[in-house]
Amino acid sequence: MIRPFPSKRLLAAVLVIAALSVAAALAGCSRRDAGAPASGVASASPVRGGELVFAFDGAAGTSFALDPEQSGFAPHHRVMRSIYDSLVVLRPGHRFGPWLASSWTVSPDGRTWTFKLRNDVHFHDGTRFDAAAVKFNLDRLKDPKNALIALSDVLPYDSSEVVDDFTIRILLKTPYAPLLANLSKTSLGMVSPAAVKAEGKGFLQHPVGTGPFKFVSMQPGTEIVLERNADYRWPPEGAANPGAAYIDRLVFKNVPEEATRVAVLQNGQAGVADVIPPQNLLALRGDPAYRVIDGELLNLNYALYLNQARQPWDDEAVRRAFRLSLDLDAAVRTVDLGTMKRAWTPMSPAILGYDKRFENSWKPDPAQARKLLEERGWTVGADGIRQKDGKRLTLVLLDAQGNREKRLDILTMLRRQLADTGFELRIESVAGGNYLERVAARDYDLLGGSLFAPDPDVLRRIFAQGLRSRSGYTTVNDAELERLLDAGYQEQDPDKRVALYGEAQKIILDKTYAIPVYVLTYFVAARTQVHGLTIDGHGFPEFQGTWIQP
Repeated sequence: MIRPFPSKRLLAAVLVIAALSVAAALAGCSRRDAGAPASGVASASPVRGGELVFAFDGAAGTSFALDPEQSGFAPHHRVMRSIYDSLVVLRPGHRFGPWLASSWTVSPDGRTWTFKLRNDVHFHDGTRFDAAAVKFNLDRLKDPKNALIALSDVLPYDSSEVVDDFTIRILLKTPYAPLLANLSKTSLGMVSPAAVKAEGKGFLQHPVGTGPFKFVSMQPGTEIVLERNADYRWPPEGAANPGAAYIDRLVFKNVPEEATRVAVLQNGQAGVADVIPPQNLLALRGDPAYRVIDGELLNLNYALYLNQARQPWDDEAVRRAFRLSLDLDAAVRTVDLGTMKRAWTPMSPAILGYDKRFENSWKPDPAQARKLLEERGWTVGADGIRQKDGKRLTLVLLDAQGNREKRLDILTMLRRQLADTGFELRIESVAGGNYLERVAARDYDLLGGSLFAPDPDVLRRIFAQGLRSRSGYTTVNDAELERLLDAGYQEQDPDKRVALYGEAQKIILDKTYAIPVYVLTYFVAARTQVHGLTIDGHGFPEFQGTWIQP
């Protein structure tokens, strides 16, 4: 039986496990719970009922924000995918299928999209989903006073027209090839107009969508409880379950400490846990009491970005020496134990336009790195760190997200590699607000980060001067790169788009505008009583077809 655990019990578990050593926590990874079945033998058909607890990494000290258009935090979207539906669904092979929209057409100039909507959908508050609701959602994004994060997903949006109750016409200022990809994202999941108007700012904590689960309650930063939407009859194309969810209640427990997430999975307090550390992941894969489900998280890969607005990182030769000093294969393989793939371009491989030409296109070359630095006048000091004009070759990497995905562990390995060629890398951890202020002031040498997105247009959000925020990752100013990225989002022919983004990736890599590190795979571990859990095309968990074996 998969059971929830009250908040007091969770607190006790956290306190106990926090007192254990890492070695003891890892030693318990292969222990099979006494109540777990010996094998994954399932019932002949899905079973209705039950409650599933999902222990997820929601980060410590964060408040839950469940308005899809206001949050860019991936853990929030892992919750919201069960609350909100999208107009279309992302399918394998860069295709799109119907969801709340049953069909669509686009004008020859790519600026007018017409969507036919399902006529049998209702929001959780009982109000009807129709063309007026879609218009409300899109107009809400455009309103400057809302300052919604999801606006970047529909920047060319001009207006929309309600053709009839279940037909909406969307008018764009320019052609926008990423439209369908972005409409499939959770960030553009349809919210209830009535609920937004009634709740105002409170909608963040009282979400209302059309999804397979309805919001019940929230303990800020700790727990979110959802219940089955018994009226649900409109899953996306490709869904295994054609109707309402099988489980009655879905409880998201925020368990930021990774050893605790593994422990509550093993002792039965949770049926599912995510973001499993590599050592535990390997143990769980070999234990018949558990199954591991994974999916590539569509995103801008985790990469390193040197601040080109600050010397000496404005020097392409110094940036290249930095890259040639890094053995990324060794770092990723050692830290992630083969559970993550080394990245070769900024985009994850499943995104349209990913260019395989760049795989294995370069390797570490410390000798060449030293030569480049010597040519630029950086000489080795007494402690092995290079100096020029009295200044040490020191980089300060700003970090505000901690050791997510073992990032800091990887950076620690890279720091040792950089020292061999004369770089000094220091990691400075700062609070979120201070981080944003310092990035905006360009008070840093190096940043690391990723950004989830299903379309190569995500590159424009990072490298285009007019689109990126002041707290963005880069300070790149490259007219040719921007030309390619502008042409890419307007081009309607997929093959031509692929060619444009191939050239864009070449510039980014050749000029060391970004140093991709790893491709993020999202891992979920489930007890074998849990069946039907899937990962969607974006890399987020889906519970609509999940059921619990008695």
